[in-house]
Parts: sequence; C-alpha cells; structure tokens
Amino acid sequence: MTATLDRSQPTGEPPAPKGPKPIVEGQRGIGVQLSVYFGVLAPLVALLVAVPFAWGWGLTWVDVALFVVFYGISGLGITVAYHRYFTHGSFKAKKWLRVVMAIAGSIALQGPVITWVADHRRHHAFSDRDGDPHSPWMFGTSPAAIARGFWHAHMGWLFERDKSNQARFAPDLVKDTAIRKVDDLFWLWSLLSLGLPALLGGLISWSFWGALTAFFWAGLVRICVLHHVTWSVNSICHMIGERPFAARDRSANFWPLAIFSFGESWHNLHHADPTSARHGVKRGQIDMSARLIWMFEKFGWVHDVRWPTPQRLARIASEG
Repeated sequence: MTATLDRSQPTGEPPAPKGPKPIVEGQRGIGVQLSVYFGVLAPLVALLVAVPFAWGWGLTWVDVALFVVFYGISGLGITVAYHRYFTHGSFKAKKWLRVVMAIAGSIALQGPVITWVADHRRHHAFSDRDGDPHSPWMFGTSPAAIARGFWHAHMGWLFERDKSNQARFAPDLVKDTAIRKVDDLFWLWSLLSLGLPALLGGLISWSFWGALTAFFWAGLVRICVLHHVTWSVNSICHMIGERPFAARDRSANFWPLAIFSFGESWHNLHHADPTSARHGVKRGQIDMSARLIWMFEKFGWVHDVRWPTPQRLARIASEG
C-alpha cells in the first residue's frame, strides 16, 4: 500500500521550495500597519493606567475570573495551536479542532495565524542570524547594542513593515481553505476578543460598569500581559538562562516565565528539538501546554504526538 501525505496537517518545517524565494514579500499596507500600532500600543496604555485605575476601585472578582479564563484560552491558543501545532507540527489534530485552535490563537491579537506562523518559521530558519525577524543579537554585543537588540527582539520588530514570505515559510497553510478563512476573519476574532469579556462582565454583574471594567481588565490588560509574556520569550529567552541542550543559537531556559508562558520559556529544548510537543522535559519543569496536548490525545482529538524520548534527549544534551 502506498502511503499518502495528509496535506491538511502541518509538517513542522516549511516544505522545500522548488526555486529560491525571497525571505520577505513586500511591505504591509498603511491600514494594516496602523492596526499593528493600535494593537500593540492600546493594550500597553491600558496596562500603564491599570494601577491607578484599580487603586481601591475598578476591579472585581468577576474581572479577575474573566481575565484568567480569557488569558488561558488565548495564551494556550498561541502556545498549543499557533506554535506547537501550526508552526512545528508537534501533533496531528481533527479538522474541527484545527479550526477551534486557530480561532483561540487569533483572540490573543498577535496577528492572523498564517502571518504568525510564517514569521516564526522564518525565526527558526535563521535563528540569531541574518534573516531572523527578532534576534536580540543583530546589533552586536556592546551594552548599547544589547539594549537596542532587546528592544528590537521584544517589540521593535513589530513596527517594521516587511512581511515574511508566506509562500516560502507557510505554503501548507496558504493552501488550507479552512485556515485561510480563519486567517481572513482575524478582524472578527479581534472584536470578539475585546467584546466577549465586556458582554460577559455586563451580564454577570448586570451593569454597564461591570461591562466596562471587564473590557478593561479581561480585554485590554489581558491582551497586553500576554503580548509581553510572548515577546519575552523572543527577547529574554535568547539572552539569559540555562542551556542544557545543544542548539545552534542562543536560546535559553528562563524559569520565571514558565507558568505565565504555559511552558514556552523552556526555550532551549524547543530550539534543540523544535517539533517536540513538550518543552519542559526535566523534573519540575511545568509545561501546561504539553499537559493540554496530552489531554487532547486522551480524548482522541489529536494523534501522532511527537513526545520527547530519553534517546532523543540524550542525543541533543549539551556537553558543556
């Protein structure tokens, strides 16, 4: 029997192009660029005013609960869906779950799924070298260069207009009709990401004020916190931390971010073995994303999960 390739599933690495393709494909339009500025800066402004806003008023247990729920859904949407599934193909999933995961990642407001995947596959293809969209080491190693590199890796790169070439880095998703539809409806998922917390807060508290505070805390502030946790993996986790595994770049494990990043900050293992479904592989390394994948596997919703093996870990262990 001849095996056939299931093209609806991500492969973990972009298929080899038939001919050379450029790294970038033009620039974002002015409308998209303005939306990037708004999507990055508006939640940041909300976070900056959060402390005086909450000083004695303006924060309820409903806001806290909604913050946690939406942070969990959108955060795991980035780590499990956008990252481990769509970018690296760490497991295969049922068709309905693929769409649900793509939507869950979209409400994190970190960009449409195909754009995010293309950027991240490009990052792995050129990690900490020319071509990496967000390496903190691109300006050198002097104190000033490191400071500039940190800003660039953390969020500065988002303001650049160059677009990663989707035909080169995400051709499998470009050809996927269902995922293209989710990608095209990013504007809708963005509205729901902000509108649903407000709607639920208003209904639960039965007040306009409850809707407003839920919009602020579980909408804007939640998005901003998740943004900076994700961006910290790009910046901090390529600058400081432990490197127990051999990777060809400066990726490192940074334990303080492990819980808030749902296991993504065990970044050294990830770059040493990008398709692994588990990043926290050592004792005590909490990886909630891997636990969710494990649950999906038990329900029969995912299969062919690429769990790490002792033999594989031994091969990639750093000698230093």
